[in-house]
Amino acid sequence: MNDCKGNILIVDDEKGLRLGTKRLLEEEGYIVAVAQNGSEGLQYGTTNDFDVAVIDLKMPDIDGMEVLQAIKQSHPNTVCFIATAFASYDTAIQATRIGAFGYIPKPFSPEELTYQIELGIKQRKLILDAQRLEQEREKNLLELANEKSRLNAIIKSINEGVIVINTNGALAYYNYSAIKLLGLSSLNIGENALSILPEQINEIVNKIFHSDKIMLKSFSTELSLNRQNEIFLEAACTPIPNPDGSLAGVVIILSNITEYKRIEIIKNQFVSMVAHELKTPIAAVQGFLNIIKDDSLNLSEEKKKDYLQRSSQRLKSLTDLVNDLLDISRLELKTKQKEIIDVNLCDIINSTLQMLELEIAKKELTIEKNEIEIIPLIKADFNEITRVVSNVLSNAIKYNKPNGKIFIDLNSSQNYVILKIKDTGIGMKDSERQKLFSEFYRAKNENTRGISGTGLGLSIVKRIVDSYYGIIEVDSEYGVGTTFTIKLPINPN
Repeated sequence: MNDCKGNILIVDDEKGLRLGTKRLLEEEGYIVAVAQNGSEGLQYGTTNDFDVAVIDLKMPDIDGMEVLQAIKQSHPNTVCFIATAFASYDTAIQATRIGAFGYIPKPFSPEELTYQIELGIKQRKLILDAQRLEQEREKNLLELANEKSRLNAIIKSINEGVIVINTNGALAYYNYSAIKLLGLSSLNIGENALSILPEQINEIVNKIFHSDKIMLKSFSTELSLNRQNEIFLEAACTPIPNPDGSLAGVVIILSNITEYKRIEIIKNQFVSMVAHELKTPIAAVQGFLNIIKDDSLNLSEEKKKDYLQRSSQRLKSLTDLVNDLLDISRLELKTKQKEIIDVNLCDIINSTLQMLELEIAKKELTIEKNEIEIIPLIKADFNEITRVVSNVLSNAIKYNKPNGKIFIDLNSSQNYVILKIKDTGIGMKDSERQKLFSEFYRAKNENTRGISGTGLGLSIVKRIVDSYYGIIEVDSEYGVGTTFTIKLPINPN
């Protein structure tokens, strides 16, 4: 490794993220090379020996998995991360098998990125140190003769837990990772392993012990080590045969799959929420139409028109929901094309207020603006920033009280254009504020009845702000009002 903190390769087709990440890591003391697509990343990664490579999973030309595989084949010691906002259990397993050290979920904060890079640099140092030690040992004929010692050193250094049990159920071998993963204080050679291992593992081991014929294949199980399901392990149990074909024991490999399970749980929760949100308006429309079709009810034309109007409103909410879901999908997959231009936030605020003036007039709201004369420009997609402003302003109107006020403050600091939108509305409780940016979350109380929405707007807003390395904060007092503070980076000179 060089005198610097490390050599980093960033492979990502999103220019803003790529350059922002490069600037952040260079400020931390790293030497950073960037590739704007998979082909360029594959060329850089295979011709240069980087300490750490961060590879986007979804790119338009070459998939991140292909880039990862090529880099690991050319430079096995390069520590690689897959960065993606669309992770799944299957892709996580595939990336790990190819050689990825870990996942970096998008969008990530500067702190999360630097922490993962530091872990990667530490892993790289361990690999290189182990490689140097191995080279030194190979020079020593005495060490070369001691194969048992070498194998023991390798097994003890791997991240997976290794446990070997003989046919009497006694512990014959273990490494330190096994102690850590099982949450034990210690293990002792010769003690009864079946008395300390989880029941799911014991069942497989006993099945192998009592089998009439040795089957040279692994039996796997997943288990949680506590009631809160905070740690998940995968245990692979494999028979060990003697030269004569009899059973010598069982080797157990323990892998930490907590992160993969977390991703799977989040995916299942999201699918469940989507199904629920789609089912409600569809069922309502179906109910109204069945009533209208039932001639025995003798509905008046006015009543039929009312039911049709309600159906139309439900279908509109359904369309809004689908459009919001598509926007979230595009943001995660990076398939939404951005047109990055110089954007004046003041112009967007004025045009948005004109668009919302009818809603403002209905509630007889007062708008008070405070802005500096010259607002620095930001580099962004005009439509995305317009969506951020219109969504926050719409909420300030919808959740405001009649004859209330909206205060708009536009200012700048050294690094950010700062927009504050404050309302005198119903406000939020602290428990509601903490869930505000979650998908489908809408505060439900006596003050929010009759206020429509998909519960996805602010989630999209946060994703957009995060994609520009911006900051969005919320301060609210129940019954008094809410203040949104949005900070977007100023164009670099």
